[in-house]
Amino acid sequence: MRYCLALDLKGRPDLIEAYKAHHAPGAVWPEITRSIREAGISDMEIYLTGNRLFMIMETSDAFSFEQKASMDAANPKVQEWEALMSSFQQALPWAEEGQKWVPMEQIFKLGQ
Repeated sequence: MRYCLALDLKGRPDLIEAYKAHHAPGAVWPEITRSIREAGISDMEIYLTGNRLFMIMETSDAFSFEQKASMDAANPKVQEWEALMSSFQQALPWAEEGQKWVPMEQIFKLGQ
């Protein structure tokens, strides 16, 4: 399965650069990449334009956001990472209370 999600960063250039540095090759904590893979995510990419982030996730058929959230809640290192990342992030205006990454709706696909 493929999921596409969006989130905003706070609009300060210094925070955006710091967020990018935390996601540079080799910078993401190994406990985080391990937890991502253990949740059934086989590939993940994050893109940035201005202060808007766009994430693409490729997952196994068994992946579920609920199970991932449960696993994350039980992992202190993931909680530490999420707290750090939250200092750079801000919810989209239409996000639900407490929601960070918002699923995007596919509206076009070439060949369909």
